[in-house]
Amino acid sequence: MIAQEPLADRSASRMLVVSKTTQSIADDSFEHFSSFLRSGDCLVLNNTKVFPARLHGRRNRPDGAEVEVLLLRALNTDETEWRCLVRPGKRTRKGDHILFHPAGSCHVLEHGDYGERTIRFSAEKPPAELLDEIGETPLPPYIQPTAANADKSRYQTVFAQHRGSVAAPTAGLHFTSQMLDACRAAGAEIAYVTLHVGLGTFAPLRVENISEIELHEEYFEIAESDAERMRAARRRVCVGTTSVRTVETAMLRGGLRKMQGQTNLFIHPGYHFLGTDAMLTNFHLPQSSLLMLVSAFAGFDLTMSAYRYAVENKYRFFSYGDCMFIQTNS
Repeated sequence: MIAQEPLADRSASRMLVVSKTTQSIADDSFEHFSSFLRSGDCLVLNNTKVFPARLHGRRNRPDGAEVEVLLLRALNTDETEWRCLVRPGKRTRKGDHILFHPAGSCHVLEHGDYGERTIRFSAEKPPAELLDEIGETPLPPYIQPTAANADKSRYQTVFAQHRGSVAAPTAGLHFTSQMLDACRAAGAEIAYVTLHVGLGTFAPLRVENISEIELHEEYFEIAESDAERMRAARRRVCVGTTSVRTVETAMLRGGLRKMQGQTNLFIHPGYHFLGTDAMLTNFHLPQSSLLMLVSAFAGFDLTMSAYRYAVENKYRFFSYGDCMFIQTNS
C-alpha cells in the first residue's frame, strides 16, 4: 500500500472524506478539496522546509567504516552543533571523528538515551553551505530511490519557506498554487505556522502504556499576523498533524498569538481539542504518534473503519500517498 513515487499532478490524489457527525466515509478526490471549505474558514499550513540532512562519511579509524548521519536539530545559533542519528549506531561512539572528505568532518560529543548523538562540525565553510554541498534530502526509509522520485522538489511543499525539517509535512504535499487560489476563492483565509519535523513526529512509539510516552521536542513558531487570521476564523482547518500539534500547543499555552519555542505535545485518544475544527491528513504508519493523533480527533472506531476501507479500496499510503479529510459536519 506504500506509495513509492509521487503522482505526476500533486493535486490528483484520492481523498477519503470522513464525517464525525454522521460517522460516514466517502470516496472523493483532492482536486475537490476547496468545495469542502466555507467562507470564514482558515486553512492552517505548516511552511517548514526540508533541508539536506543526510550525510555520508567514514570513521577516522583504521577500519574506515562508512557512517550515515541524519541531522535532527541544531543546538546552537551558528549550527555547528547538532543532535543527530547515526548508522551503524553501535559502532559510532563518543569521541569518534567522522570524515566527510574533502569538505569537513564532525566530532561525536555525546550519546543520547534513544540512540541520538551530539556532534560538532569542523569545516572551513559555514555548516549550512557544507550541507548544501554534501547533504542529501532524507527520503523516508520506506521509499526506495528511483528515477521517478529523484526530483526532491516533490518532497517539498509549494509553500515551504523556513528551513529546518528532516521530513516533509506530507499532507501539504497535495497542494499546488492553483489549489491554494481555489481555497481562497472559496472564502477561506490561509495562515501559516512553522513546526520543524524531527524525531517527535516520526519516531516509533517504544512503550505499550501511552502514559509513559514522551515525544522528542520540536521547534515551532507562529507569527502574529497568522495568529490573528486563526483567531478570527469560524473554523480552523489544519493541514497535517504538525499543524494540529502547533495550534493545540498554542492553545494550551494561552491561545493563538505570536510565539515560538519547543513542543513535545503528544495527542492521543482522550485529548480534548481546543483549536482544531477539521483536519486533512495522509495515511500513517501503524504504532505511530501520528495515527494516535488522528484516532484522538476522529475517534478510534471511526479511524479504524476508515483505515480498513482505505486498505480494501487500495488507497496509497504514507508520504506520497492519498489523503483523508476529517470534519465535524458532512
